[in-house]
Amino acid sequence: MRDLLRLPKAHLHVHLESTVRWGTLQEIGAANGVEMPDRAGTFGDFASFFAQNDLVRACLRRPADFRRIAYEFCADESGQGVQYAEVSFTAAGHGERLGDLGMPLQAVLEGLEAGQDAFGIECRVILDHSRRRSVERAWRTLDLARRHDRVVAVGLAGDEAHPGDPFTEVFAAARDAGLHVVHHAGEGEGPASIRQALGPGRTERLGHGIRILDDPDLMAEVRERGIPLEVCPSSNVALGFAPSLDSHPFPRLRDAGLIVTLNTDIPALIDTSLTTEYTRVRDAFGYDDPMLAALARAAVDASFASTTTKCRLHQAIATWLTT
Repeated sequence: MRDLLRLPKAHLHVHLESTVRWGTLQEIGAANGVEMPDRAGTFGDFASFFAQNDLVRACLRRPADFRRIAYEFCADESGQGVQYAEVSFTAAGHGERLGDLGMPLQAVLEGLEAGQDAFGIECRVILDHSRRRSVERAWRTLDLARRHDRVVAVGLAGDEAHPGDPFTEVFAAARDAGLHVVHHAGEGEGPASIRQALGPGRTERLGHGIRILDDPDLMAEVRERGIPLEVCPSSNVALGFAPSLDSHPFPRLRDAGLIVTLNTDIPALIDTSLTTEYTRVRDAFGYDDPMLAALARAAVDASFASTTTKCRLHQAIATWLTT
């Protein structure tokens, strides 16, 4: 077995606010007068997950805070063999909270630029919008995305029980503006959420998408259209959407001929990394090195990276597999 830390990887589904090092969060929180617990919390449902996210948001206040977490994201991802990442960030939510709509995103982009130069990783940004929040904020998210070339996509995140239909015009406008669209769907809710995301939602990938197995006709449609899935096994288990890693639908999704990419979602909150995820699926499902290389290639192909970047990553993966 080859060293999975050295496998060149693309990371497509990871939320910046859920990558913050605990030590960093404590330092930022203390500097901003936020009362901090002694250690990170644990959770097993969305309510406790949202509470942990609220703590992170409460700590992030100054431009330096956002620059730091973006810079450290680059350092940590590069250390896991990630050469290209599309990191999600709730820019408008932070901007509204702090009374400066553009500041958080601008600071994150500055941190990513510095991190890319320091650690040799390429990063792009996806601006997400919670389904629980207003359509007006979704429009503000789109406006922010239009201002920055490093923002490649926008999309819906959060509790899928909240419908996506109110946001249809926003994402049609996003596509018209040349942005990609990526929605979370088919994690907490069933095939109906996937159908909405694929139809009026105009998504190009499915964030999670694991409930697609509940509908064979939908599965056939997604397979024929070549819509990639961003699957996050450890996150699904931690949030109660899969009972265990061994019983996770990951291998069934691949066996069904779907395009499956491997991701972390909320790595700092569940103590994982992308290399750890590759290790876990290798151990749980008996995947050999060629299979793991195929997973890495699938993520490259599903990414919004340039043709040049994709070619470079494919060559690096081939080198890993043959040396």
